[in-house]
Amino acid sequence: MRRLLFIVLVCLAVTGCGDYNKILKSTDEDFKYQKAVEYFNAKKYVKAQGLFDDIAMYYRGTERSQQILHYIAECYFGSKDYASAIDYYQTYLRSFPRGEYAEVSKYMIGYCNYRMSPDARLDQSTTHEAITNLQEFADMYPQSDSIQRADSLIDALFNKLAYKELLSARLYRNLGLYRGDNFQAAVIVSNNALNDYPFSPYREEFSFIILDSKYQRAKLSTADMQEERFRDAKDEYYSFINEYPSGAFRKAADKIFADIKKHLKE
Repeated sequence: MRRLLFIVLVCLAVTGCGDYNKILKSTDEDFKYQKAVEYFNAKKYVKAQGLFDDIAMYYRGTERSQQILHYIAECYFGSKDYASAIDYYQTYLRSFPRGEYAEVSKYMIGYCNYRMSPDARLDQSTTHEAITNLQEFADMYPQSDSIQRADSLIDALFNKLAYKELLSARLYRNLGLYRGDNFQAAVIVSNNALNDYPFSPYREEFSFIILDSKYQRAKLSTADMQEERFRDAKDEYYSFINEYPSGAFRKAADKIFADIKKHLKE
């Protein structure tokens, strides 16, 4: 039974390939177009793309040309070849800047870059590019049905950039005084992140890292520097609890404050 099933599957595969090759060899371009659309709707993107590529030159300069170009871009997107999809969406916009699919192409360029945006630990050039693309889309099509999705994607991309800065701030704080004043670096990175990403979900942790880093730096300072730095950490504590009176880091902040008062003999 297994052997019979295997033979049947092979025959179906061969028959399918044979049918596709017959379509490719056909001289009826309209027939090829219809079959390409059928393959696309069936999510057989590689076969659909092959047929669209084959007939693209035949329809060049016609109304169907922009449809084919759009379909090719969508085929690449469906196959998760986002870089190639971007190339074809951009080609469409250059060829048909006011075309039927101009709006969706503009959005999809940003969305493809969003899909290619890497882990926060890696280089974020693609993330920045995706933000630029999506903001351009929002500026160009403010009434689009996709505007809310674009805004949501932009928020997610900014949060990824903020998270990358959070990883750096954590690392500097943990390195302490190893080969330099990493506590100060943690403070600088966190302050910059608070300014650059004011609506980040990591805002409270950035603020706590600033407090904790100033406190740790004061503890490890020379005697002549400690009082000034502990007072700076104390001021930071008040700023922190004023903004996050019931936050996740309140207990840790209170513990820091209690130790600061001991050092200042208050």
